[in-house]
Amino acid sequence: MALDTHNDRSLSRIAMKAELLDAETELRLAYAWRDERDEAALHRLITAYMRLAISMASKFRRYGAPMNDLIQEAGLGLMKAADKFDPDRGVRFSTYAVWWIKASIQDYVMRNWSMVRTGSTSSQKSLFFNMRRVQARLEREAAAQGDKLDRHQLHHLISTEIGVPLRDVEMMDGRLAGSDFSLNATQSVEDEGREWIDALEDEGAQAAEVVEESHDREQLREWLLHAMQDLPERERFIVRERKLRDTPRTLENLGDELGLSKERIRQLEAAAFQKMRKSLETQSDEVQQFLA
Repeated sequence: MALDTHNDRSLSRIAMKAELLDAETELRLAYAWRDERDEAALHRLITAYMRLAISMASKFRRYGAPMNDLIQEAGLGLMKAADKFDPDRGVRFSTYAVWWIKASIQDYVMRNWSMVRTGSTSSQKSLFFNMRRVQARLEREAAAQGDKLDRHQLHHLISTEIGVPLRDVEMMDGRLAGSDFSLNATQSVEDEGREWIDALEDEGAQAAEVVEESHDREQLREWLLHAMQDLPERERFIVRERKLRDTPRTLENLGDELGLSKERIRQLEAAAFQKMRKSLETQSDEVQQFLA
């Protein structure tokens, strides 16, 4: 059945006219697809159980998704089930397919319910599809006993009832209580059209920070140049090649050029750094803080 060429009504009509498979025929078709990759057998199996997929899709209409999209997702779940079904396990295909169909629809609903991803763990899915129902029942039961539950009590009871962490309940309650708003929406009529995006904090560096950072870099550069001038030519060359190049040279590469071993280059580098450190420490207490 070509899922992308029919609307939900025509799909429903086609599905209702499809054959009902007995256990023996279903098993034969499943073996044909698994062992021989017989696409005709797969098509017949999928078509026969499309009514099951449509029936399950209709149960999720209250989440606001178009019915045709829900049917498409249910069909995808059905095809995944057919591809992974093992007829040797002795389970009817419809029983196995229910889980895949439901999982596919739930993933679609959660992906499209909000621009902000609602969650993907099993506890978050369970909360998304059951929290409001469980909450309403708990509130009815409390009201029948003359009690009124506050939000903290409700969260604890829902956590116990569904078997999920309390923090997940609190998070999901906040997500379900709100809705998506555009950052380009105006805050109020009094703000002369000021948009919410204008209230976001600028994470870029402020002018004062840019100036201060530039000054610090220049000061540090002067200190470093002065410290390097006191080094012997060979040590100054090693420091420059090892630390000031865009692509630092290796100890082995420098050793080959200078006719020294890698270990000797490392010793000269360490000695140069020690001399530079002493030179810098005599210039400013700020350098000590920088090097700490």
